[in-house]
Amino acid sequence: MHSIAQKRTFSTHTPLKRTFKKMKSFSIPSLFKSNLIGRIKEARRVQDKLKKDFTPTHLDFGPVEILLSRHFGFCYGVENAVETAYQIIDQNPDKRIFLLSEMIHNPAVNADLADRGVRFIQDTHGNQLVEWSELSSNDVVIVPAFGTTLETQAILQSRGIDPYAYDTTCPFVEKVWNRADAIGKKDYTVIVHGKPSHEETKATFSHSQSVTPTLIIKDIKQAIALAAYIKEEKLAEEFFAEFDGQYSEGFNPVKDLKRIGVVNQTTMLATDTQEIVDYLRQIIRLHFQLAPENIKDYFADTRDTLCYATNDNQSATYGLLAEEADFAIVAGGYNSSNTAHLVDLCVEKLPTYFIKNAEKLISADQVLHFDNVAKEEKTTQAFIPTKEKTRILLTCGASCPDAVMEEILRKLVSFFPGAKDVDEVVNTNLQSS
Repeated sequence: MHSIAQKRTFSTHTPLKRTFKKMKSFSIPSLFKSNLIGRIKEARRVQDKLKKDFTPTHLDFGPVEILLSRHFGFCYGVENAVETAYQIIDQNPDKRIFLLSEMIHNPAVNADLADRGVRFIQDTHGNQLVEWSELSSNDVVIVPAFGTTLETQAILQSRGIDPYAYDTTCPFVEKVWNRADAIGKKDYTVIVHGKPSHEETKATFSHSQSVTPTLIIKDIKQAIALAAYIKEEKLAEEFFAEFDGQYSEGFNPVKDLKRIGVVNQTTMLATDTQEIVDYLRQIIRLHFQLAPENIKDYFADTRDTLCYATNDNQSATYGLLAEEADFAIVAGGYNSSNTAHLVDLCVEKLPTYFIKNAEKLISADQVLHFDNVAKEEKTTQAFIPTKEKTRILLTCGASCPDAVMEEILRKLVSFFPGAKDVDEVVNTNLQSS
């Protein structure tokens, strides 16, 4: 029997206090900014302060029209993490600076941090790049936006390092931890909808399982598999094989699946999480023959734990997809969960090319893009159709800099002879809005 948890010999509730203040407004390094994209975003914000309009921005360049998503790019948590990291670098010129893992899932940001001398202790898969024994109390260790596990915090403490001193954990991730803690203390088992190998899900799992039995499920298929154990149709021994590596130490499927609550990795697809919640609630209701007013005795009333940016970006993508277009470009890191979900939405309707940056647009006849299913880059020829006017949907994930989006926008337009000037079109668009 194997679980994702390791036996803990340390206190999981040590009251450590953050000493590095999280910011309310941000000063992002200029290399990630775009005046062009920033002006478009600000114009849309002023027009739609309540964020109820998810229609895209139409930029007509003549032979090509680009439909830019209403919401995309750096979110609050990413901006907080990026600014804090660069502040830390500036304020500690004589110290070694480490990141537990990638700051965010964007190659441009992580590469620039590495160029500035920041070292990564682990890669995004959890492989050790710097041994813990190399760290000392004089080193600065930054916790990335995804947060970290209690086990890692304990290791840092053992090296004389305060794990909260330079903590850039996204507040929306912490919100999930608080939700899991609250329902766990009411004797519910926590079900985490997420990717077991993702840094955020590992962190959520660690914090939750210190309070209550916890299980990670990947998708609706695993929710359906779990139902067989809730209904006691399958033996416990089968559970441990079927969910190997996804349950907390000492998990008892006979006892621990009678009262449950669902939280999620903040970047999952909202409709997927809702499907899982609705399905498991129905299974619980039917199995225990509950009246609607009694469902809370067995199924915790958890509100949605997606972050606002994930919700906004997904809603804006649905707004994009309501438009007719020839293909979509989605930009972001290939290991970015929230970006991958935007790709999944677009692929259902039209040809979609998932790219890191403008360099992947090799020419008007060739694009190098990431295949979300095969998990590898592939080349597509003649991706731009031969027609009088081409319409392109353009968006990106919450960890993609505006500067990358501007480069992609300009390169796409450059592929069309006779296209209008990008700045002139944007200026005209803003003046008329």
